[in-house]
Amino acid sequence: MSDSAIQGPRDIVDLGQCRYTLLGTAHVSRASAEEVAELIQSGEFDAVAIELCQTRHRSIVDPDAMARMDLFQVIRSGKAGMVAASLALGAFQQRVAEQSGIEPGAEMRMAISEAEKAGIPVLLVDREVGVTLKRVYRSVPWWQRMGLISGLFASLLSRQTVSEEEIERLKQGDVLESTFNEFAAQSEALYRPLIAERDRFMALRLVEKNPAGRYRNVLVVIGAGHLKGLGEHLRAELPADPEPERRSLEATPPPSKWTGYIPWIIVALVLAGFVIGFSRNFELGMELITDWFLINGTLSALGVALAWGHPGTVIAAFFAAPLTSLNPTIGAGFVAAGVELYLRRPTVSHFASLRQDVARLRGWWTNRVSRTLLVFLFATLGSAAGTYIAGFRIFERLVGS
Repeated sequence: MSDSAIQGPRDIVDLGQCRYTLLGTAHVSRASAEEVAELIQSGEFDAVAIELCQTRHRSIVDPDAMARMDLFQVIRSGKAGMVAASLALGAFQQRVAEQSGIEPGAEMRMAISEAEKAGIPVLLVDREVGVTLKRVYRSVPWWQRMGLISGLFASLLSRQTVSEEEIERLKQGDVLESTFNEFAAQSEALYRPLIAERDRFMALRLVEKNPAGRYRNVLVVIGAGHLKGLGEHLRAELPADPEPERRSLEATPPPSKWTGYIPWIIVALVLAGFVIGFSRNFELGMELITDWFLINGTLSALGVALAWGHPGTVIAAFFAAPLTSLNPTIGAGFVAAGVELYLRRPTVSHFASLRQDVARLRGWWTNRVSRTLLVFLFATLGSAAGTYIAGFRIFERLVGS
């Protein structure tokens, strides 16, 4: 049977005065896009709900929005890691599109286009991708987060070829689910924010956007992997006021209280080490300070060098890291990124070509926008590693003296 002859799975849910037709789509399939177009063109529906958030919707209707991004503000507000993760996901999409000839999410683009032609509203019902990523990150213990982050970027950046298995997974889920599939399959903690919470969120959002049966017949375009869960939630008893629960699913879980004290405890221990060293003899104290500066500065500078940062940025990271590590309110990555932006300010062309550049591993280093993000991340990781290594070195010297 040809792809175009395959009809996507459907589920019809009558809720109050409204009928929701849930269409399970394949995110890498021309047939799904064509089926969405046919259903909207039938004139049966007075609204279309799609599995997109505001951010992902904006990237479709306003692809040049990235060119207007204030990169310094992104870094200063602590969103550099999130932007880098979003770019990595976009790089994965780009490679899938090049190999399959179909860009993931074509059915969502078709739904937006056809709804506009038909003059019916488009309801965005998915949770913000940034919130989902944060909840995924916070769902695992802190000692497992580095493995999760490294696994994400290794899978998205290191491979130039997307496997057939990954493309097949995209036909049942979406980019997020395909990316974290291996992790989620082994962890209930990851499955919950990545899939189960989004099923519940979309059900609440549908009801919230359709008060008192404003729309009588809504086409809901979602990935096939969400069809069962969303249908079950719509059939279950939903709260009369869905907003409180919906907001709770949008909230970022606060970090454990004690983890906020760790940086300050480390600073206190290091400073105490300096004091103890100088109290024993001046030479020992100077050796401890030298170790701290050389180890911390060298590793942060090495991180910048690995990101192909400007030589001036490498030097700045070397001198900044030992000092910023003693002040948890500012990071070496922030200083390094600021210097890199000053020395190599991205032009409009760098922003314009960003999405295409990051689809290739080398492009992360040649595009000034993505390279600045790498400078921030690598300088931060280098300084963090230097803090712990230098801390242990100070401890060893004090014990051995």
